Amino acid sequence: MKKRKTLQDLTIKDNFLFGAVMSVEENCKGFLEMVLGFSIAQVVVSKEKSIVYHPEYKGVRLDIYAEDENHTHYNVEMQMKKKTALGKRSRYYHSQMVMEALTSGEDYETMPDTFVIFVCDFDPFGEHLYCYTFGNECREKKNVKLDDGSCTIFLSTRGENEEEVPAELVRFLKFVTADLEESEEDFQDKLVKRFQETIHNIKADREMGERYMIFEEMLREEKQEGRQEGLLEGRIEGRIEATREGIFELLEDLGEVPDKLRDRMEALEELGDLKFLFKLAVKADSIQNFVKDAENYLQTKEKHE
Repeated sequence: MKKRKTLQDLTIKDNFLFGAVMSVEENCKGFLEMVLGFSIAQVVVSKEKSIVYHPEYKGVRLDIYAEDENHTHYNVEMQMKKKTALGKRSRYYHSQMVMEALTSGEDYETMPDTFVIFVCDFDPFGEHLYCYTFGNECREKKNVKLDDGSCTIFLSTRGENEEEVPAELVRFLKFVTADLEESEEDFQDKLVKRFQETIHNIKADREMGERYMIFEEMLREEKQEGRQEGLLEGRIEGRIEATREGIFELLEDLGEVPDKLRDRMEALEELGDLKFLFKLAVKADSIQNFVKDAENYLQTKEKHE
């Protein structure tokens, strides 16, 4: 059995600890300035975007949603494993930030600039870069920009182009990919040092330890429920398909089921309906009688829906 991690076992790449560290606004501000290369006067990390795992606790966010003094919005995500459709996920995050601005009464001209930043403990595109930055540009003329105010950045701990990116970014990404013992070392970097100090404070905080225990328990329950639901759904779906096939096999010797009725039977998703039709098929002495009884049943069912 895999040993359960305690709060003391976590490093910055664990979602719980990453969220707790980045919820400190000075940490979030320092991170954004390091990645984006420009100064930010103030960052507000949105508490409304926290994921609450217990009604008695404020919760710790897994993703970071922040806004600066220029109304620019930021979403930061830690990614431990490569997932499909990262590009489409980034588009979804951008749209969520824009939709929130529009629903709060803003018009298109005042929509905020949005940044979505993924911190990846893998190489998302296989080009061995520490940083992949994406914006919208004209395919025919690369120098023509759409200027829609959106930017997506993927940081990778598997980069190899140290000479092309800021040294502090490389040091931070080495800190991200470090194991527990390595993460305690001196990385000769102010931001990493600040993160290490925050981590020490979090791990010494008894309330944070309780939050993490609740967080882990909730995730474990969700996974267990998901597995049970998946097994149950799989069994039910299997019985539905088996019953449907059984009906058609029984009717093969009686004749051809009309296409319209076959389509309606193929669309049935309730096991109870198919069981009833199965009984009709067993008792039917002709295809005509089955069709008559089946259509009567389906018409009655549709009237009551």
